[in-house]
Amino acid sequence: MSQSLVTMSYIAATILFILSLSGLSHQETSRRGNYYGMIGMAIAIIATTFTLNGASSAYVVLILALLAGGAIGAMAALKVEMTQMPELVAIMHSLVGMAAVLVGFANFMDTGATLSGVEKTIHELEIYIGILIGAVTFSGSVIAFGKLSGKINGKPVLLPARHWLNLVLLIVVIVLGRLFLQQAETGGGLLPLLLMTIIALAFGVHMVMAIGGADMPVVVSMLNSYSGWAAAATGFMLSNDLLIVTGALVGSSGAILSYIMCRAMNRNFISVIAGGFGTGTGEAAAVEGEVYPIDAEETAQLLLAAKNIMIIPGYGMAVAQAQHTVNEITKLLREKGKKVRFGIHPVAGRMPGHMNVLLAEAKVPYDIVYEMDEINEDFPNVDVTIVIGANDIVNPSALDDPNSPIAGMPVLECWKGGTTVALKRSMASGYAGVGNPLFVLENTRMLFGDANETMQSVLKALQG
Repeated sequence: MSQSLVTMSYIAATILFILSLSGLSHQETSRRGNYYGMIGMAIAIIATTFTLNGASSAYVVLILALLAGGAIGAMAALKVEMTQMPELVAIMHSLVGMAAVLVGFANFMDTGATLSGVEKTIHELEIYIGILIGAVTFSGSVIAFGKLSGKINGKPVLLPARHWLNLVLLIVVIVLGRLFLQQAETGGGLLPLLLMTIIALAFGVHMVMAIGGADMPVVVSMLNSYSGWAAAATGFMLSNDLLIVTGALVGSSGAILSYIMCRAMNRNFISVIAGGFGTGTGEAAAVEGEVYPIDAEETAQLLLAAKNIMIIPGYGMAVAQAQHTVNEITKLLREKGKKVRFGIHPVAGRMPGHMNVLLAEAKVPYDIVYEMDEINEDFPNVDVTIVIGANDIVNPSALDDPNSPIAGMPVLECWKGGTTVALKRSMASGYAGVGNPLFVLENTRMLFGDANETMQSVLKALQG
């Protein structure tokens, strides 16, 4: 394949990636956005394959790598449940980071490079920065995977003087970078590069361990941004324009998403990545009061008597895979002339857009799904709110308890409506580890049990 054809292919792939991001920004076009991304990646792989000028053995290695990677991807797609998507995304980010580290060391140890002068210095700087970003992304993503999958405690681990520690690590990395550039001029530099890699790996662990469960959705989007910049750095090291552009697209979109989510949570982005934000200086208020239980029959009667109904999905719906049953209930209530809407919090679930994906999978109409900012003011007009496995995103203490770990975070103010029915397995706290006074309010009823089984019982009661 000629170089001009490769360049045209890269341009086409870049346009498709941009169209993919645009499509993924809306539920109605998300499926089309996925297709654009898949086609763009296929073009990129084929075009890059034809740029190889090596022996046939190079193609054998490439084909084996493609087959191995494709097999792993296919297995993940077939085996991983929707509830496991957040940790899958996190572990995939770690692979991008590790790739940047390995490519960086391979470039550093490549004896065939013929660069000299300023070009050599710039290339060495690309290697150093690429390995730095890749190592932070790798270790941070592995810890995020552990927290999201429950293998690591979700509570923040806050070391004494952690911010000073971060500052010292940054200074050490800069000093090691200077030593690396100096030693690389004479053929050395491996030791400072290895030391920096170890520090970057430690920093990634320290950074994510210090972030609490309530902020984990922001961490996922932040690591997505890091993986993009790691890919861009890899592109610079390999002199691959498409990889640079693609990495920049992922990195910038991830950074923008992180900023939007922080703004929606009333969080400062720097404070979140510094760790431990929102932990409070005092002790959160204890939740005291009487719980009012309700059964499926009574819930069905409430829904039949209501005119304006709001459904707030949370991670519990994902765990129980209740989205299809919820859609059946929604269709039945709308056929009876009820106004049914869904209220989505920006950080509901474990990753950005988690609930939107589940509702789209269940084919819930897009026009009845609303973001928090669009729906919050309407709760006084809502007759019945059904909260399905959500906790922190409907917690009043975020607004009235300054010592709460989620203090200051905007929440869906469902308690301002007529009656709130909260579906939970138990009275356990949410991912942020804080109690919820919503569950003991006089206009709240608790419907205990598995969300899918409970909603199926409600559906049968509505049909009967």
